[in-house]
Amino acid sequence: MENFIHSIPTKVYFGKGQISHLDEALRQYGTKVLLVYGGGSIKKTGLYDEIMKILSEGGFTVTELAGVEPNPRIESVEKGVRLCRENGIEVVLAVGGGSTIDCSKAICSGYYYEGDDLWYMVKNVPGPKKSLPLVDILTISATGSDFDGGGVITNLKTHEKLGAFFTHPSVSILDPSYTFTVSKYQTAAGSADIMSHTMECYFSSPGDSGLTEGLSETILKTVIRYTPVALKTPDDYTARANLMHAESIACSGILAYGKKYSGWPCHAMEHELSAYYDITHGVGLAILTPRWMRFVLRNDPSTEWRFVRFAKNVWGIEGEDDHGLALKGIDALEDFFRSCGIPMSLSELGIGTEHFADMAAHADVGGRLTNAWVPLTKEDVEEIFRDCL
Repeated sequence: MENFIHSIPTKVYFGKGQISHLDEALRQYGTKVLLVYGGGSIKKTGLYDEIMKILSEGGFTVTELAGVEPNPRIESVEKGVRLCRENGIEVVLAVGGGSTIDCSKAICSGYYYEGDDLWYMVKNVPGPKKSLPLVDILTISATGSDFDGGGVITNLKTHEKLGAFFTHPSVSILDPSYTFTVSKYQTAAGSADIMSHTMECYFSSPGDSGLTEGLSETILKTVIRYTPVALKTPDDYTARANLMHAESIACSGILAYGKKYSGWPCHAMEHELSAYYDITHGVGLAILTPRWMRFVLRNDPSTEWRFVRFAKNVWGIEGEDDHGLALKGIDALEDFFRSCGIPMSLSELGIGTEHFADMAAHADVGGRLTNAWVPLTKEDVEEIFRDCL
């Protein structure tokens, strides 16, 4: 079991009506607020009006940054930083999913960045960074950005989508009822994202961190149990609450305690797909993960024990043939994603082979694939991309 450090400074208000804590969550940092949100769904659901009522009654001064993209762009970060500096912002309030929160984290750090090139900050400045305080209200269960310090920002001009450590949210308000209106497609994609965060930690070594291993398996089983319920009955509070709880823990770092860093290979490859094609992150992960699993099992038989455990402990599959069990566990994962309505090939998304070589060459940022649980070469990544067609 490897050494680890535990540090999660985010205060979480979880459950119905926790927006009642919004005033106190913001006021401890100031009254000049940058409100950041995405395409406007919070206005359709009435959440925007609820927030503005609280802020108005509390005497807060509000500046808005609307229209943050699903794969947040560096241009949105730049605009947010400019608004913060022009308006003397004291605290940022992000309302939405992981993209909005990621963008807000970069804005919070960018406010204090002394250089002119914020993309350079994303690419080169190690974290954590001096940042404005961030409060968020989560509206979709997916990325876990409400409970971690990282953020992923996209530069479509350079075809790069990169993760960096910016800052943890100071306060996160997690009310599962705010996810009732999330579409089936985004609910399924979010669940795939939760599972991927879990599996990127689970498929690693060593295997002697019993508590961590069990937590990972429980989160996977929780998502498998409650995603179909949420898809069938969108306002089932128990289902939505369990998915929201799972998404926070899945990307918090807890599931890596006692384990070596896996390299997060599926995320490395998916970021390339999103940088070139701007696809939904969870969908890209769902397509890639079973193909990565089969590639690893095919090329490194020493990993078979892990896939056997995955089949037995997550999917409840039994049998005496270990190799057959390993393959059945992977098949079960792919079948689950497909049953949730997720497209399971790149061709379904209109993606061909034209950029595979460039994407594969760039995927090994910082040597994360070279030093992954099972190392991958550029040629390996291209093969996995082709398997996804």
